[in-house]
Amino acid sequence: MTVPRIAVLVPCYNEALTVEKVVADFRQALPGATVYVFDNGSEDDTARLARAAGAQVGWVSTRGKGHVVRRLFADVEADVYLLVDGDDTYSAGHGPQMVERVMAGHDMVVGVRDEAGSGAYRPGHAIGNRVLTAFLAWLFGFTCRDILSGYRGFSRRFVKSFPGQSSGFEIETELTVHALELHMPVAEVTTPYRERPAGSASKLNTWRDGFRILRTILVLFTTERPVAFYGTISIALLVLAFVLSVPLLVTYAQTGLVPRFPTAILTAALLVLSALSLTVGLILDSVARGRKELRALAYLRYRAPAGPESASANGS
Repeated sequence: MTVPRIAVLVPCYNEALTVEKVVADFRQALPGATVYVFDNGSEDDTARLARAAGAQVGWVSTRGKGHVVRRLFADVEADVYLLVDGDDTYSAGHGPQMVERVMAGHDMVVGVRDEAGSGAYRPGHAIGNRVLTAFLAWLFGFTCRDILSGYRGFSRRFVKSFPGQSSGFEIETELTVHALELHMPVAEVTTPYRERPAGSASKLNTWRDGFRILRTILVLFTTERPVAFYGTISIALLVLAFVLSVPLLVTYAQTGLVPRFPTAILTAALLVLSALSLTVGLILDSVARGRKELRALAYLRYRAPAGPESASANGS
């Protein structure tokens, strides 16, 4: 087999303090890889320093990590992709291990963060990550230890079939759900997560971005699992209608008269809404299946880096 093309993708915004080291570390850890730094309109020397360190530099004017990742996926051609933040919090030394897991047939490899030092996570980040990870696992039935990790490896077929819509840090959630919905082989590699160097500031806002990620999870659940979402609403409305109908049935049994007060009207309205909700879920399910089939066709256009024999033997 030919030597695989490995691309290290580094979305950056104002990372002049760290980008040189990130590029140098990954060039040393993966000598055959090409490092791509796409600058998101930085106000410092991020782009110049990245180029001086040996990276290929691109620009994305629309602000937001999701926009940068989408452009990287579209513009860069490779067999194996490593996505990493430019803040020097992830270990380049674990890059070869992640590449090996992709080469073994895994379409996504998640770098599960193991905090190295007390200041790696900002207050509330660790708890928020655990809550959001558990919530996504509960909704989609998928166990993943770190859905918000910014350190990931991908196969070419993952990257070229990913229809990203996110604009910000919720992109990691969308990446996870894409792998889940197409039943891709996914692996995890535990990697140290370091504190940012002095003078470097995180772009992640705990509450704002946390709510955006939560909203993304709910939106993806409604679009990918519409029967489950709207079916749950339908059942809830049906149960509420039943509870409200009990006094009406008692009145009818005692008097033989059909009540005409507002409770009867509300019960009838709830029954209609329940039926409509279930109908909407069934209709949207056919739409979701069509979208999923298109993504699957895009995914199936490409072979795994090591070939289908390795993927079938090692996929899990």
